[in-house]
Amino acid sequence: MPGTIFLEPTAIPIVDFAGFGEGASPEAIEIGKQLVKACQEVGFAYFRNTGIPQAEVDSMFEMSSRLFSLPVETKLLAPHPKEGWKHRGYSGVGREQVSQMVFDPAQLAGIRKQTPDFKESFDIGRDDSPRISNVWLPEQVLPGFRDAASTFFDTCRRFEMEKLLPALSLGLELPGGAEFLGKYHQEADNQLRLLHYPAAPAEVFASGEKGRIGAHTDYATGTILFQDDVGGLEVESPRGSGNFVAAPPIPGTIVFNIGDFLMRWSNDTLKSTMHRVRAPPNDGKSGMIKERFSIPYFMSADRDILIDCLPGCWDEENPKKYEPVTAGVYIDMRLDATY
Repeated sequence: MPGTIFLEPTAIPIVDFAGFGEGASPEAIEIGKQLVKACQEVGFAYFRNTGIPQAEVDSMFEMSSRLFSLPVETKLLAPHPKEGWKHRGYSGVGREQVSQMVFDPAQLAGIRKQTPDFKESFDIGRDDSPRISNVWLPEQVLPGFRDAASTFFDTCRRFEMEKLLPALSLGLELPGGAEFLGKYHQEADNQLRLLHYPAAPAEVFASGEKGRIGAHTDYATGTILFQDDVGGLEVESPRGSGNFVAAPPIPGTIVFNIGDFLMRWSNDTLKSTMHRVRAPPNDGKSGMIKERFSIPYFMSADRDILIDCLPGCWDEENPKKYEPVTAGVYIDMRLDATY
């Protein structure tokens, strides 16, 4: 039976989906319990044997590299809209600045003057979304990009609906078993993000002139992350300690973390954990820090369904901590503070 492997006492567990099947077996229930344990204690996990083809992951990274190698003026043919909640298209270096639960305009302006997030991104959602249209480059600029990104979005979506949400539902022992959480995620109002952290002299990171992504939590249900071999992801461990441990790339795995909305939904039973991306150490040769690519897939509950505390996550001794809220109201508030 697959188990959870801790790399060190406070590090990130590995959950193996090899025996999950259709989510109806005792083995699937055990995998769900392992996943929930990781989400309660750490808020992060590595996933192995997800069924997502490595060849497709590699191809998407290759396409991402080609995208970000284009001239800036070409990438700006697909600009991110001015509204933060319209999270689609290209955002250049300095456009986005991560903040952590800050919504006051004056405070946000101050944060943006601090060490900027030295990254660029391209965001994609459902191609048939009735609410937000994707913003694509002209096909002749990067042939095949739209098809590749849309296909990869669908691949991540299948894993979410066929394994990830069922495993969480089983591990939480929710009513109706494996199907519970999936019923709240029917609209696929999710986001595939291609991220590029450009190379830069080591001294600009050491001095604080530039940063990659500061410490933050994610907003929605959860995130699956594909990362290249450069590294730089760090996770707060134990949660709330202010101490971070590296989450290095492990071949054949992807990273998963809980988002703030699911933490709220679970009455803080599951943990949305602070994480950051830092520049790796200088190799001592070129004086340059290598560029880094990553691909997160952010999963959100259906926007207009009012979410109350999950069954089994509250009782008289552990009352509900939060008022009901829709995913749409919550996520838009967080996105608008980012741009």
